[in-house]
Amino acid sequence: MKLAPIAVSVLALLLLSLPACDKKEAAEGEGHEHQSIVTTSPLVKDMVVTQPFVCQIHSRRHTEIRALQSGYLKPIKLKEGHAVNKGDVLYEINPVLYQARYDAEVAEVNHAELEYKYTKTLADNPAKVVSQNELLLYGTKLARAKAKLGLAKAELDFCTVYAPFDGIVDRQMQQQGSLVKENDILTTLSDNRVLWVYFNVPEARYFEYMAEKDHDEETQRIELVLADGKPFPHPGSINAIEAQFDNKTGNIKFRADFPNPTGLLRHGQTGTVMLHRTMKDAVVVPQRATFEFLDKLYVYVVDQEHTVHQRRVTVRHEIEDIFILGNEIGPDDKIVLEGVREVHDGQKDVHAEFRKPQDALTNVKQHAE
Repeated sequence: MKLAPIAVSVLALLLLSLPACDKKEAAEGEGHEHQSIVTTSPLVKDMVVTQPFVCQIHSRRHTEIRALQSGYLKPIKLKEGHAVNKGDVLYEINPVLYQARYDAEVAEVNHAELEYKYTKTLADNPAKVVSQNELLLYGTKLARAKAKLGLAKAELDFCTVYAPFDGIVDRQMQQQGSLVKENDILTTLSDNRVLWVYFNVPEARYFEYMAEKDHDEETQRIELVLADGKPFPHPGSINAIEAQFDNKTGNIKFRADFPNPTGLLRHGQTGTVMLHRTMKDAVVVPQRATFEFLDKLYVYVVDQEHTVHQRRVTVRHEIEDIFILGNEIGPDDKIVLEGVREVHDGQKDVHAEFRKPQDALTNVKQHAE
């Protein structure tokens, strides 16, 4: 019975006397195997980059229709939401007072004309019954009467409000019989044949657009996605950029024009502008081939001597789980795709399996480590 403790002690001494390397191998045997190193190369190809921008939709012409005279509104024939043509009568103000003033001025003009003609006859007589100065006074009186008649005619014409352009009538602010004053809003008129879509662009994206604005339409395509998530069927084009940046946001406002032949778009809507841009010879890598250090992005490049080098890269665009990088790496470089955490800068004799770029980008759904 006393031999049992001695046997246990001998066994413990034997275990302690094992070499350190054997202990390490035993511990590693219990854990998982190291991840194998896989390299690939960046894929250089044309890529379509899509940038979304929240936008506001405005009519090309959206005008307030106001009363030009004071008075009572006559029966209104137009209907809210209906289309009108340029020159159509929108509103009429009861013209009784203005008509009376106009008639009075017509009579004054007729009287002044008779006086002027009679005086001219006398002035042209060889006896010179009337002087030329008196004739000039009657001529001035006639001119003043005609001027007052023109003013009365304008006031009378202002009683009728016409459509200044083709468009859609908005809500009626006043109804038949309402007493309106000069400059009161009667309705609004919108020309929706072409819609102006405004959206804010950050400064960095502004420089990218300006660098490629002279390219053909195949490299720049503007799409409008409406509030229900459906795309507007007609493409647009950028036709205006504001003159200055907003110092508070660092953005500048762009304007894209969209044709609206079916009248689907209306003034005041919102949506999302999708700016599709084709990047020629873009350098594409999976995100999982990159890693961050101190807020900067890097990749491991394996040279021909199988030595690992850490190289900083810049991201031009991110598309799902791939990065479009700058020109820091090229298609001839081999970068670590799998096993990024298993290598370090300056590591030598790194032998890895190479995977074709097309295969590396197939079904990639992992993000950067």
